[in-house]
Amino acid sequence: MTLGARAAGELPAPVVGDVATRADGFAAALDRAPGRHWLLHSDGRRSPLPVGRWHGPPEPASGAVVARCAGPTLDVGCGPGRLTLALTRAGHTAVGVDVSAQAVRLTRRRGAVAIHRDVFARLPGEGRWAHVLLMDGNIGIGGDPVALLGRCRQLIRPEGTVIVELEPPGLGLWRGHSRLASLSADGELRRSGTFSWARLDAVAVHDVAAAAGMVVPEVFRAGRRWFGEVAVPVPPEGAVPRACRRGSTRSG
Repeated sequence: MTLGARAAGELPAPVVGDVATRADGFAAALDRAPGRHWLLHSDGRRSPLPVGRWHGPPEPASGAVVARCAGPTLDVGCGPGRLTLALTRAGHTAVGVDVSAQAVRLTRRRGAVAIHRDVFARLPGEGRWAHVLLMDGNIGIGGDPVALLGRCRQLIRPEGTVIVELEPPGLGLWRGHSRLASLSADGELRRSGTFSWARLDAVAVHDVAAAAGMVVPEVFRAGRRWFGEVAVPVPPEGAVPRACRRGSTRSG
């Protein structure tokens, strides 16, 4: 049976051995060595990881995202840094953020700035970023897109946006557990431990954003890929900010 004919989530039997991944679970998928990599999800689905794309130059879809950025940008889950570098070359202040030390090393080696940090930890410039990027499925980080968008809202300016890569319509919102599986060219299979993950499509993003106190002014496509731009709602003209209303009550 060929790999393509296998059930979702199933991998071929390893030739050499089935071993656990390193502590830095995604390091195997960031390796340039020939091989194949997947995320295996607890609902039985399998998501191939486009590792070659991560290491290559920015593709047209990335160019469409970079073109929407108009100021300092935080690239969350930057991987090897192709977008962080593209933003830098476009003249923007750009910082990659990744929990993988290997990803940070690769991004810096490319000549871009990156920090080894969890997005939910304290980050530089909180509340002053023009944009936060969640590309390549990174809306799944932590397994709770509402919490992740809420965290991104804390990072951006009031007029800033979060640009999110999405699944095509039809999946909705899925939350569960996933693990990384990597099959090397010589048949060695490595599997990470499980971690919380999520997938979100171009329709369900509206409800998820609303739950995070945000709106989706636009969903757009670049080639076969789907993206959404998420923003903080603009108060109606003439509305008095809540903090000002509270202050007026106290002073009275």
